[in-house]
Amino acid sequence: MDGEELTEQETALYDRQIRVWGADAQRRLSKAHILVCGINGTTAEFCKNIVLAGVGSLTLVDDRVATEEALSANFLIPSDESVYGGKTLTELCRDSLKDFNPMVRVSVEKGDLSNFGGEFYSKFDVVVISCCSLSTKQKLEETIECQHNYPSFEESISVPWKALPRKMSKLYFAMRVIERFEDAEQRKPGEVSIADLPGVLKLKNEFCEAQSLKESHIPDALLERLVTDPREFPPVCPIIGGILGQEVIKAISGKGEPLKNFFFFDAMDGKGIIEDLSNNTGS
Repeated sequence: MDGEELTEQETALYDRQIRVWGADAQRRLSKAHILVCGINGTTAEFCKNIVLAGVGSLTLVDDRVATEEALSANFLIPSDESVYGGKTLTELCRDSLKDFNPMVRVSVEKGDLSNFGGEFYSKFDVVVISCCSLSTKQKLEETIECQHNYPSFEESISVPWKALPRKMSKLYFAMRVIERFEDAEQRKPGEVSIADLPGVLKLKNEFCEAQSLKESHIPDALLERLVTDPREFPPVCPIIGGILGQEVIKAISGKGEPLKNFFFFDAMDGKGIIEDLSNNTGS
């Protein structure tokens, strides 16, 4: 792959980027195949960034249909509903993304994530997963083969809470509680509401007891805020989507080391936090 030269058209189109990170990095990007599973405001921004960067191909998986709520956070969905014609989110986004960079092959794969096997995922250099349950993420990790020096997702979320740094972001613990609640109640991500708060708090207390962690370590107010309105906050989508695109470009191009293992952004204070668990997993 690294031996293939950029075409004259690619060199002309990506001239500014080549000046920043070099021809070798751009060549790797131009030959990379990206899979995005789950379309929302954040992954829409990511798709735009990675398409503009000039990856080889982008494949989208999400069979949901467009809704008014999705439209509020996803700028790729046309506001004119007359063009929907029964199309899925991915089909609408595909049509929009092709206009950003005709040189990138953008396609749609229909089906459920859990039904795709290892052969399907092996075709891609990077897999980005969103809008799916904890159990699905764990199952996909068992399917996807990858080479890296980072702890796996399963290893990262399995670290005993008492072994984590004292200043670990409280969002880490809160998200673990909510995703476990969603999994136990067979809810899709984002389907929790304020009515679920008693159940979420009960599960938090059980977790804290099992992990020998004080219940006050995960503020009830934080969990209440997260379940009160789980919808995406549109102004945050470009921030997270931009950071995600930046990290994937690092991984593909070899220009810089991608962050590990978790990145949290709290819209309440506008702070982004990186939590590195590599020293706590034994890896």
